[in-house]
Amino acid sequence: MTNPPARRTVLGTGGAAALLVGCSKYGDSGGSSQASAPPATSVSPPASGAAGGTELARTSDIPVGGGKIFKDRKIVVTQPTKDEFKAFSAICTHQGCTVSTVADGTIDCPCHGSKYRITDASVAAGPATTPLPAEKITVEGNSIRLV
Repeated sequence: MTNPPARRTVLGTGGAAALLVGCSKYGDSGGSSQASAPPATSVSPPASGAAGGTELARTSDIPVGGGKIFKDRKIVVTQPTKDEFKAFSAICTHQGCTVSTVADGTIDCPCHGSKYRITDASVAAGPATTPLPAEKITVEGNSIRLV
């Protein structure tokens, strides 16, 4: 009696290559597997005075030294210092959970305890190793808008 080949034998190196391709990101050139977030920058009102994008919040909704999570938009907006607003993805870079709180200078994920700094979304505590990606916002008057 002949035993059927094991699955790993059937896959061979071609199957393994196909599996690895499925793990890459669109546009990934095959370089480093560590993605880096674009640097977060403070936002200022547009010079033209024209409002753009969808309003997320009023500036008074975001506490100085804290932030607010917009779960439906998957965005977190912080105000590290007075009148300095930043926005980041609310999706943890460790395993994709939505962050749940902004407290004591960090954006916190409830799933495995990762913490990100409100100033630039860099990792303050793991297991995450990659910062939260920056999101684009504008501030005009008292309105914070997602671009």
